[in-house]
Amino acid sequence: MKILKVDHIGIAVNNIEEVKKLYSEILGIPHLGSETVAEQKVTTAFFPVGESEIELLESTAPDGPIAKFIESRGQGIQHIALRVDNIEEALEELKAKGVRLIDEKPRKGAGGAKIAFLHPKSTFGVLVELSQR
Repeated sequence: MKILKVDHIGIAVNNIEEVKKLYSEILGIPHLGSETVAEQKVTTAFFPVGESEIELLESTAPDGPIAKFIESRGQGIQHIALRVDNIEEALEELKAKGVRLIDEKPRKGAGGAKIAFLHPKSTFGVLVELSQR
């Protein structure tokens, strides 16, 4: 498995439009665009910072994973995404090493990325996303 870089940091928010103002107007980071990923019950907004991005995540449904995260932990950093060169190989390698996976196969993420999550119980409390673009 080859990790190429920190792809993005995902931040769970109640109101994406309100929080976008902080990143674009106050901090001056350009907004790359927003996208709704129906399968994930989420709307995302991306802001490039160097070679990585900040991803804002707003739930589109009360039973979505972001809504549940905010309900239990409040707004804030929800995950760290690492870009890998081959997500299928990375998942197989991690599984063989005993890492607990949330996703055994990649799924569709924002921007056409293939994504998969590692269980926080195997990553010392941090939700780690693997991303291949």
